Amino acid sequence: MRLIVFISTLFITAGCSSVMLQPVDFSWPVETVLKVNQNGQVSEDRYAFDINVKPIFYEEFEDSNSVAGREIRVIRDRAGHYYFTGSGFKNIYLFMPVEGGMKLADKINISDSLTLKTPVFNQKSTNVELIDGPNKYSVIGKEIVRTK
Repeated sequence: MRLIVFISTLFITAGCSSVMLQPVDFSWPVETVLKVNQNGQVSEDRYAFDINVKPIFYEEFEDSNSVAGREIRVIRDRAGHYYFTGSGFKNIYLFMPVEGGMKLADKINISDSLTLKTPVFNQKSTNVELIDGPNKYSVIGKEIVRTK
């Protein structure tokens, strides 16, 4: 009888423990360039990604009505953060996933006077790289460093 109680307790305890999968690399190998539709939505089937980006355009340009047809660039880093930017932007928007959405973690200023012309994100082993013509930036979390 004690053996049955012991085995039952063992199975119940084992069934209640948390399972942790580590390490995890959430990064996307390359950026995704998405065209905004009439409703301000972008979607990417490869990553099961569908989101309204009007709030980003409003934050950047104080206008979310003329976003249809614009492009936005997005990449995900190893920690699972999403980085958004686009042509004409002065900032990179860093979002963290939350239940049912994304929350702005930081607005990373690239320049107060210059706007991005042809930005491209690259995934590196330790950081996300932003290239805009001859300018290169290394982005790690909320930090940005001009590298060239």
